Amino acid sequence: MVIKSVNLETVCGITSKLPENTLPEFAFAGKSNVGKSSLINGLMNRKSYARTSAQPGKTQTINYYNINSQLYFVDLPGYGYAKVSQEIKAKWGKMIERYLHTSKQLKCIFLLIDIRHDPSANDVTMYRWIVQNGFQPVIIATKADKINRSQLQKHLKAIRTGLNLPQEHTLIPFSAQTKQGREEIYEVLEQYLRS
Repeated sequence: MVIKSVNLETVCGITSKLPENTLPEFAFAGKSNVGKSSLINGLMNRKSYARTSAQPGKTQTINYYNINSQLYFVDLPGYGYAKVSQEIKAKWGKMIERYLHTSKQLKCIFLLIDIRHDPSANDVTMYRWIVQNGFQPVIIATKADKINRSQLQKHLKAIRTGLNLPQEHTLIPFSAQTKQGREEIYEVLEQYLRS
């Protein structure tokens, strides 16, 4: 997959009306600080198009990136330990829920989990919730360059176990530094675009 054009087309806040797009949408979900912006930038071949931040909880909107006028990457707000009030967290949750329930073009959800840690309670909840909504998420194990290669399978197994992930569900280790996993993610996107 060759990314020729990238355009941040729509930014939706808590009260915004979600756009009714006609192109396929691929959503990215994960807890704050899991490396979601780095993954999206890596896929788009852009250094810092999606804003990365050392401060968790920076993405407080749903961001729609038009890719090649062919599909959308939809960046959902991070969940988890961002230093925000419970009220705002609840609103973000509602916003994500509204998106998952109303998007007519959503083809696939990528759920990002930090490979260095077992899935958190929030990760497990998000995974189950996506499945209950009728989707089979593709799990991306981010920050793969932060562990020894010899430890990779052990960590992937821990994620599978933690999520109770069936063997046939896709789990891709990814590194924003080395671009490990990028081609596999492109392959998933292309499969959906062909189907």
